[in-house]
Amino acid sequence: MAHFTVDMTHSEIGFSVRHMKISKVKGTFGSYTAKIEAPTIEQLHAGKIEIEIDVASISTRDLARDQHLISADFFDADRFPKIYFTKTNLIPSDEELYTLTGDLTIKNVTKSVTFDVLYKGKQQTEWNTETHSFTCSTVINRKDFGLTYNALIEANGTIIDENIQITVLVTLNS
Repeated sequence: MAHFTVDMTHSEIGFSVRHMKISKVKGTFGSYTAKIEAPTIEQLHAGKIEIEIDVASISTRDLARDQHLISADFFDADRFPKIYFTKTNLIPSDEELYTLTGDLTIKNVTKSVTFDVLYKGKQQTEWNTETHSFTCSTVINRKDFGLTYNALIEANGTIIDENIQITVLVTLNS
């Protein structure tokens, strides 16, 4: 099995959510680890993909919001410091498109999620290594993972949308 490392400079785990029906809040997780093993990059479907995200590394470029998100009101990072993703299936549609299914665990709740994956190609670097770039996207319902905070506001449904768009840009070094 070959081990692929994430090029942290050219990779990002991001999300966006509609806020107050008039704007979107975007954010990223700055600290994560990934274990990606496969016979070859073309055979990722036969390999392993595991990701651990440090919840406290969330950034929406608003410190007060970030502190609220890691508090017990939302992610409860003291009790649940990590978000986990483990691949269960990867199906290539053609040379560029894949369907990635896996178990996503947030706040000790595990649900199966499916990402649409676009293989953006490979490139030789100046250090004579090969990189492979992918864009992965999905939408999850935050309430499925217990990401709620105020019953009265949640019942009104006007502050934070339930659907969270997740976009992962990943460049792998082989």
